[in-house]
Amino acid sequence: MFVLALRSIRQRPGRFLATLLSAFLGAAIIMTFNSMHDTAAGSGVDSVSSNTLTTAASVVGGYGSLLVFFAVASTLTVNVRRRAAELELLRCSGATPAQLKRMVVGEALAVALVGAALAIGPAMLGGRALLAVFQDSGQVADSVDYSFGPIALLTGVDITLIAAVGAAFLAVRRATRGQRRRNGARTFFAYAALVTGTLAVCSTFLMKATDEALMAPPAYGAILLSVGFALLSPRLLKGLLDRLALSGASGWLAVRNLRERAGELAGILMSLVLFTAVATTTLTAQAVESDEVAASGLVKSVDAKNLETLNFTVVGIIVVFVCVMLVNSLYAATTYRSREFGQQRLAGATPGQVLGMVGAEGLVLTVAGVFFGTVAALAGIVPFTVVRSDAVLPGQVVGIWLAVVSVAAAVTVGTGLATARKVLRTPATEAVALTA
Repeated sequence: MFVLALRSIRQRPGRFLATLLSAFLGAAIIMTFNSMHDTAAGSGVDSVSSNTLTTAASVVGGYGSLLVFFAVASTLTVNVRRRAAELELLRCSGATPAQLKRMVVGEALAVALVGAALAIGPAMLGGRALLAVFQDSGQVADSVDYSFGPIALLTGVDITLIAAVGAAFLAVRRATRGQRRRNGARTFFAYAALVTGTLAVCSTFLMKATDEALMAPPAYGAILLSVGFALLSPRLLKGLLDRLALSGASGWLAVRNLRERAGELAGILMSLVLFTAVATTTLTAQAVESDEVAASGLVKSVDAKNLETLNFTVVGIIVVFVCVMLVNSLYAATTYRSREFGQQRLAGATPGQVLGMVGAEGLVLTVAGVFFGTVAALAGIVPFTVVRSDAVLPGQVVGIWLAVVSVAAAVTVGTGLATARKVLRTPATEAVALTA
């Protein structure tokens, strides 16, 4: 089956580009930050510099590992779902479910290995740049030399391969398991995340404004709440669509298609919810913290500078990964709709109406993702602001929220329209014939 996997990659390499890009970026980020462990272990590194480097590597490395899994899982799920007919043909030709799983896992393993290998060079450059940032801000001594060693290399390659194999196994398993069992497990983990997240944000009121770890409970609580909403995204999207009516042919088609493809669009909606919640919560909480420190006339400690750097770095990583996940998922999902678009045009729809439909779909997804992400973000922001300052809702949240929404809308709607425009260049009759 591994030979069949390699043959499949050689025959149609385009279908694996999204997975390759996700694996490349994930491995690069993991190796970049875990190289701080190698640097901290070098000779002559003082305790303060070592603590800064180790903390950055541990925190961001953990986030990076989760994001690698989600990014690769998102692209592989779309890939496997769109290859249902091909996998069914192989099964009818004598391939067993176990052999199909090994083939899909083998494809993911080969692509992830290539992505990790390509990421080594950029990770070394990124690690040097990251160390320079720490040194310029005074968090790490100038005498510390950069080191890219076995910790960075092994963790980057191993985590990327494990994430790819695990995501591929889950993706092909979802394609062969019953819908009821799948929905039951998703619902259980969703409500568990919502309950845990609620407890986390409520625990903020038990802390003092001067506690160094004050930002942790609301931040992690908002993340857990967003994960809960994300896992419930197919159900939430269907509930929204049942109450939504858009005018015009494009609007009617958009709502109809979204209802039928709610399960397939879960990955896109999940990315939007997580991005909105995490970015809004982290940036707003950091802005409140910085203003309170400035108002008190105190100078930020090294630990405070480390936390600020990590917050901005984590948000930056999330922005990059979510954009990659959205672009990959939307590109793959829209490209596979060439037959659908062709049939609509043969039935009388104009290219403008098809583009209007795709734009309306992207707008609805953006509104849904931003709404639930905002709910999760406010659940973390309000408790933190109440405890840390005299306000309930900080003034900074409006500008930050608008910036986050602008990025989400631009990526979601822009990618969908750009891909649909490219697909519509193929004549309708040819699109229907090629994908029949």
